[in-house]
Amino acid sequence: MHIQINTDNNISGNEAMTQSAEEILGHVLSRFAGKITRLEVHLSDENSASKSGAADKRCMLEARLAGREPTSVSDMALTVEQAVTGAAHKMVSLLESELGKLGKHQMN
Repeated sequence: MHIQINTDNNISGNEAMTQSAEEILGHVLSRFAGKITRLEVHLSDENSASKSGAADKRCMLEARLAGREPTSVSDMALTVEQAVTGAAHKMVSLLESELGKLGKHQMN
């Protein structure tokens, strides 16, 4: 599973943040690692650096699975780490649902 992290101008994409995001995603999505060929992560600060507000960090995940259309989810939180974790858990739920339906359909 290749992880590509993209940030807007208001999020510092430093090495520590990148490593933290990759660790969170690798852990939460580990059971789908063989099915996900590429995971694109888009991090943004919706209120920008000049304004503050609750839950203004956004993480959008786009998972590319072999032979399937990309699947995406997003989450907003107070911190980048919380947004990444929230989006990762949403992706798990979505993949469980989509791949579960696919498995049931293939059995029939």
